[in-house]
Amino acid sequence: MSESEESDPGRRARLPDGVLVRAVRLSDAEEITDLINLPGYRAGTLRPPYQRVEDVRKYLENPSPDALNLVVTLDGKIVGNCGLNRLSGRRQHVASLGMGVHDDFTGRGFGRILLGAMVDAADDWLDVKRLELTVYTDNDAAIGLYRKFGFEQEGLLRAFGFRSGEYVDAYTMARLRL
Repeated sequence: MSESEESDPGRRARLPDGVLVRAVRLSDAEEITDLINLPGYRAGTLRPPYQRVEDVRKYLENPSPDALNLVVTLDGKIVGNCGLNRLSGRRQHVASLGMGVHDDFTGRGFGRILLGAMVDAADDWLDVKRLELTVYTDNDAAIGLYRKFGFEQEGLLRAFGFRSGEYVDAYTMARLRL
């Protein structure tokens, strides 16, 4: 990795062979459903188990006009997804972010590639000043990734979500483009 890539992880001149970042398609519904139903993926979200293809398809058919939904693929297989939802009114300068990577592909740079594409879109095309997210306090890998992209912890949400039979805390994190 070059020095410029190290100092700005969202800017990468060339993706590895076989890797593509693209917008979500309606035809992705089944593969995205499989992804979000994986135990590791689901553990980092607020999603209940056993999501249905029909519900995912319905969501993909009716996206918010202020949303950007991306996937990262490896040799045509979806290995991660990310969504950005722009807020409105007096918070129109803000977007919330959520993402996840396939259980079998974590730790291989796909989250960095996906988050980099989303941050670039937010900064260079959507004029988003503030990106915000929540992340479970025990998700060290995600917290580390977000910090590399300039996200800072702003708060602690106690008993934020119910996961595996217990309440878990989450951090609120945000990235400001000044």
